Amino acid sequence: MTNTPEPYDALLLLSFGGPERPEDVRPFLENVTRGRGIPPERLEEVVQHYLHFGGVSPINALNRELITRIEAEFAAAGIGLPVYFGNRNWHPMIEDTVAAMRDDGVRNALVFPTSAWGGYSGCRQYHEDIARARAVVPDGPALTKLRQFYDHPLFVGAVADAVRAARAELPADVREDARVVFTAHSIPLSADRTGGPADGGGHLYSRQVAEAARLVADAVGIDDHDLVWQSRSGPPQVPWLEPDIVDHLDALHARGVSAVIVVPVGFVSDHLEVVWDLDTEAKQKAAELGMGFVRAATAGADARFPQLVRVLVEEAATGREPERLGSEPLLGAGRNGALCAAGCCQLPARPTRPTAP
Repeated sequence: MTNTPEPYDALLLLSFGGPERPEDVRPFLENVTRGRGIPPERLEEVVQHYLHFGGVSPINALNRELITRIEAEFAAAGIGLPVYFGNRNWHPMIEDTVAAMRDDGVRNALVFPTSAWGGYSGCRQYHEDIARARAVVPDGPALTKLRQFYDHPLFVGAVADAVRAARAELPADVREDARVVFTAHSIPLSADRTGGPADGGGHLYSRQVAEAARLVADAVGIDDHDLVWQSRSGPPQVPWLEPDIVDHLDALHARGVSAVIVVPVGFVSDHLEVVWDLDTEAKQKAAELGMGFVRAATAGADARFPQLVRVLVEEAATGREPERLGSEPLLGAGRNGALCAAGCCQLPARPTRPTAP
C-alpha cells in the first residue's frame, strides 16, 4: 500500500530549458527573446556565451539529475507519484510532456517550477505555460502549480550552508573579512513595479530576493551584506534593477575589499547565467582587481532540495500550513493556469518584458 498524496497522480517539474547542442543555441534564444526587443548584438553575444561551453546549457542535465533525486525522495517517503520533465523554451517542451502525461493516464498533476520567486518570469509566466499546454493538449490532465518557496527553511538552510562552505575555500588571511554578495537575475524596473497582486504595492520579486538574502545572512551570522543583480539582457535605454555584479566588484575594490563570497541566491541550479556571468565574467573581474573570489553553490545541488519538493507536494495534498521564515507575500499556487491573485504580476508593455529568472 502506498501513501501517495491524493488526489494527485503525478508531478511535473517545469523549467526554463536550454540547448544541448550548438545548432540548438540560436533557435532556443529566439524562443526566449521573441517579442522582447532584445538588440541583435546582445543576442549574438549570448550565443557566443553558449558556444563557449560547446553550445550546451547545464540546465537540462541538472534538472534530470534533480528528478532522479526527487524520485528517490518520493520512494523513501512512500509517495507513488511519477515525475515528468517539461520546459518553457526548449525540449522537452511542456506541451509534449503534458501530452505524454495524458497518454500515460495522468489526470491530476502537481507542477513544481524551478523558481522560488514571485514576479512575471519567476511565477506568472509558469501559469501561462500551464495554460498554453492545456490549450493544445485535448483531454490533458489538470495541472496545479505549487507555491513560491523563497523563504522555506530547507531553501534558506541550503543556501546558508553553501555560504559557509564557500567561505572555507578562501585563504585564511582574507576569509573573515570577505564581503558576502548575494545576486539574482535582474529584471526591468517596470516589471518589478508590477510584481505581486495589483493592490499589493508591487516589487514582489525584489522584496522576496532581499528577504531571502537577509534570512540567509542571519542564519550564517552575517551582520552586513550586499544584494546585486546580474544577466541584464534588455535594450540599453530601459532601466533594470542595479547594481550589476561586475560593476559592484569595481565599487568594492575601490573601498578596499580584499575578497568576496558571491551567493547566487536567485538561481536554483548552475545554468548558463551562473557559469558564465559569475564563474567566468565576475571571477575574471575579481582576478583583474586582485580580489579573492569564491562562488557559493546553488540550492538545487543540496541534499535538502528534493526534501523541499516533497514537503511542497505534501502541503498541497493535505492543506497543511506552509513552512516559512519570511513575511513577504507568499503566493504562486494556481490550477490550470489560473492566477493566484487578480491582476498578479501583470506584464508591462513592451519592450520591457523580462527574460528571467
